[in-house]
Amino acid sequence: MIVKMKKLTLLCLEDDRAAALDALSDLGLLHITPVTELKGEDLETCHSALREARSTQLSLQAYRKQPVPDAVTLSESDRAQPLAKAGELLLRKRALALEIDALRKEQMVLEPYGDFNPATITSLRAQGLTVRLYHTSGKKPVTPPDGALLHLITSDSRGQYFAIVGQGDFACEASEFPLPTRSLSEAIAARDLVNSEMNEIDSLLAALSRESATIQTLIAALEGKDAYVTARVGMGSANRIAYLQGFFPADLLPDLQEAATQHGWGLVIDDPAEDDQVPTLIRNPAWVRPIDCIFTMLDILPGYREVDIRSVFLLFFALFFAILVGDAGYGAIFLAIAIFARFKNRQAPREPFRLVIFLSLCTIVWGAITGNYFGILHLPAPLRGFEIPWMKDDHNLMAFSFLVGAIHLTVAHVWSGLKQIKSTRALAQLGWICLTWFMYFLASNMILGAELPAWGKVLCPVGLGLLILFMTPVKHLKTEWADHVMLPFDVIGNFADLVSYVRLFAVGSAGLAVAIAFNELAVGTGIDSVGGAIKASIILFLGHALNIVLCLMSILVHGVRLNTLEFSGHIGLEWAGFKYAPFAIPRTARQE
Repeated sequence: MIVKMKKLTLLCLEDDRAAALDALSDLGLLHITPVTELKGEDLETCHSALREARSTQLSLQAYRKQPVPDAVTLSESDRAQPLAKAGELLLRKRALALEIDALRKEQMVLEPYGDFNPATITSLRAQGLTVRLYHTSGKKPVTPPDGALLHLITSDSRGQYFAIVGQGDFACEASEFPLPTRSLSEAIAARDLVNSEMNEIDSLLAALSRESATIQTLIAALEGKDAYVTARVGMGSANRIAYLQGFFPADLLPDLQEAATQHGWGLVIDDPAEDDQVPTLIRNPAWVRPIDCIFTMLDILPGYREVDIRSVFLLFFALFFAILVGDAGYGAIFLAIAIFARFKNRQAPREPFRLVIFLSLCTIVWGAITGNYFGILHLPAPLRGFEIPWMKDDHNLMAFSFLVGAIHLTVAHVWSGLKQIKSTRALAQLGWICLTWFMYFLASNMILGAELPAWGKVLCPVGLGLLILFMTPVKHLKTEWADHVMLPFDVIGNFADLVSYVRLFAVGSAGLAVAIAFNELAVGTGIDSVGGAIKASIILFLGHALNIVLCLMSILVHGVRLNTLEFSGHIGLEWAGFKYAPFAIPRTARQE
């Protein structure tokens, strides 16, 4: 559930600004919001340092898998400040990269003329003998000036490269190549030297990337300092009084009042206003918490004035997971992997493992009642004892998918109606419920050929009437009249949302079909040799591994979508929240 928040305005003496922030940080319960414009040299310095550190950390991640030569060792200062050292090395590497690029271009230019010492040509010129280098893009023979000798060095698709030797000054109808400052071999040697330094830098960066614990500590310190300076700069002041604002969980009010008494603060406590941007803090019972990892992965959070659907999400997601995977054998594999991984990672958070174990058990139950074990068609009698014959019929499974969809969307509208129970809009939610069940009967009739009950037909006009009359209170008609114009499209969308739940049946059936196909491919004609057994085993392993991957992908595409889009859309959830982040910084980071 979303925890109720209170809005706080805290007042203290201007001279006690830093002490107040230190005390609030130790308390660790206030989500601070700035009351003045966040600007200033100190703040920009902190932002810049943090950005640079995070950029360096990201760059170092590319070196984590590179081997570190035994000869490479880090000094104590480098180990203590890996980010600073890495920043220097990365800056030097960028400069070397430009140098290598220039040397590569120089080498490409010099190669057609061969390896020669420019000093030799210069000495010949001092003796009155002129040597000039030329290039022409054509293949037509070049006539040297009178009294001069032409020497063709090379010829390729780019043209002819040649030298003309003569006395005094002369000219030639070709592009003259300026005399280089060094030979080709010297340019190559210079590039090799720079490459060698680049390799040394890469080795040092690889060694620095191993200092992940120190790097994370330094980043955390910079984040703390940035947050501290942001909070200090964001405070307001007037007549020697400093003040700040923020939000805190209502149940922690006694702790805040005790701290105010101790430090001499003035407190103004209100309920959040309608236009306040309030952070979201969610606390749920232990049985709901395993689903938190899904929300963390998706990086979604309901707004403070929205609803937390995690309990319903967990229950329906488990059902969707079981139907989409649909195989008790696969569920057993997931269960074994989760238990083994938990045994090997006892220090890791337990919620993700609990979630996988719960989903695996649901999949095993669903696979057992539908008689699906690795797509095997002829099951032994003990396994057939768990089957529910009605659940093995495709027609019934499709009807069940529609029923799940109708129940899922009904829960959304009931929940939304309860939120608006003091408003006439709650009757509009009742209208949506009537339309949802009419759509269920209509979809069953159109797709499955089921008879549309007479009382089901009444649901459509009743639902539409409730929507037209109560979806917008009279006093809001002037600003929300467009909702009535969009109503026909919303009704069509309601039908489309309900029908979309057929994906549960479709994807589950596809997974079963793939499993059966690979089984037939592997052992359909029997196994009559050791080689045939090995071949069948490989086909079964690869085929079912591929099917498992496809099933897991379908969970993300379909199982998550039905909760975060269809269900959330019908409950009016926009995922507009941002996380409650209480001001709590280690003292070492509270430096101005």
